[in-house]
Amino acid sequence: SRPFGSDTTSLASPPPATIKPRPAADSSRHTPHSPHSVAQRPKHRSVARLSSVLLLALLLLPAVASAGHHDYGDALHKSILFFEGQRSGRLPPDQRLRWRRDSGLHDGAAAGVDLTGGYYDAGDNVKFGFPMAFTATLMSWGLIDFGRSFGPHKEEARKAVRWATDYFMKATAKRNTVYVQVGDASKDHSCWERPEDMDTPRTVYKVDPSHPGSDVAAETAAALAAGSIVFRDADPVYSQRLLDRAMQVFKFADRYRGAYSSSLHAAVCPCYCDFDGYQDELLWAAAWLHKASRRREYRQYIKRNEVVLGASDSINEFGWDNKHAGINVLISKEVLMGKDEYFQSFRANANNFMCTLLPGISDHPQIQYSPGGLLFKVGGSNMQHVTSLSFLILAYSNYLSHAGAHVSCGGGGGRSAPPTKLRQVAKRQVDYILGDNPLRMSYMVGYGPRFPRRIHHRGSSIPSVAAHPARIGCKAGAAYYASAAPNPNLLVGAVVGGPSDATDAFPDARAVFQQSEPTTYINAPLMGLLAYFSAHPNPAEWADD
Repeated sequence: SRPFGSDTTSLASPPPATIKPRPAADSSRHTPHSPHSVAQRPKHRSVARLSSVLLLALLLLPAVASAGHHDYGDALHKSILFFEGQRSGRLPPDQRLRWRRDSGLHDGAAAGVDLTGGYYDAGDNVKFGFPMAFTATLMSWGLIDFGRSFGPHKEEARKAVRWATDYFMKATAKRNTVYVQVGDASKDHSCWERPEDMDTPRTVYKVDPSHPGSDVAAETAAALAAGSIVFRDADPVYSQRLLDRAMQVFKFADRYRGAYSSSLHAAVCPCYCDFDGYQDELLWAAAWLHKASRRREYRQYIKRNEVVLGASDSINEFGWDNKHAGINVLISKEVLMGKDEYFQSFRANANNFMCTLLPGISDHPQIQYSPGGLLFKVGGSNMQHVTSLSFLILAYSNYLSHAGAHVSCGGGGGRSAPPTKLRQVAKRQVDYILGDNPLRMSYMVGYGPRFPRRIHHRGSSIPSVAAHPARIGCKAGAAYYASAAPNPNLLVGAVVGGPSDATDAFPDARAVFQQSEPTTYINAPLMGLLAYFSAHPNPAEWADD
């Protein structure tokens, strides 16, 4: 969540030798060299590529002889378990990752508010509201679309969502105020210590009418609205509370417009600056509120603001900072189900987005595939793009299947893709993560015989409180950061940033944070993907769309 040179300058010896990432191309706008930044937008460059025909074959066929053997149910269970390792606050009796202990028990107290709970975003000890809200929204979307496929893991997935939504209910309890961050990122990143030991300032940051943050407030509203759908049947009273709060928070976000990275620049940048503006979050939240409430006012809001808020912008990206592609896919379901013909433009945008991702159909300069078949965008923490984009591909394929439709990519040949092709592309990315790649390595900790052992994560890399009861201070943790030894605590289910360029290379090194750090928003969309493929593992049995 930052350029890690500033995180460890005073901590560590030089990082271990490794294959250096290919230098990023010039960007049309500044983005930080950070695992949590949106991918840099490179200008077109000449890159030697596989022919589209060979690449298509590579992506749609198994990468190794054993491809297709994965236990997606086990991977799903572990991907959910990861969130227990990211918990802040007082841990519940049923906590399964036992090396973790209570932390952040006084968060918010200095500001007179209870902000205990929630998730640490990655390998540090700060609670960043913007990516946490996106994480919660994507976890909920997976449950909404693929709930039946979660099978015995549905309840633990709902608990993971609730750990976030409970926190957001606290963070939005004061009208026209959203508490958006707990912890001083700069000071936190100058230490390498367990969350149980942290003694860095737990500074509280908020947005309000005088310091607007439409982006983070609207994303929080989206998370609450999506969560209300998840709990509609399981806990109707809680569901209604979430929806009521979501509507209240959205009203605040829309009335007091502005970017939170302008209001709170020193606190939230460069970790989670909003580079794409707040307009997409307003549309995104309205779409989720319409889905959750079915109120006409949100449909009218989308209709009235479609052009003004740029619904068709930046459709080749989807992540914590840019929601445009997600908006178009989410609203397209209404069109494909025959519920709203007015939003045909959103379906056209979704189709165009899919066409930028499909190998053999599009050669988009900002979406590339490695020789081993991994989708990548220039920048760090590439798996955030892999899981988020693959989730959208899978979700859209299901909407198309139910409507008996295909993706039309235009062009002289009238190229189109059936839903099965979309699913194959999404499954290929999931299989790559789980080990069907040139290194034969799973990028999920604890899954398969070979996986990352030196992940960039404070709690995982320092002996647990049970193993080392004495406090390990801010700088004392540097020895563990610099150690070449495997992490003593397995953060089961964590998916790291992974290969970040065309080499398919991965240095299992703590210091190379761009590739070795896990994040909540890598795992969140992966839950829905794994649920679906656990119930539908065999492509030969997919419907002939």
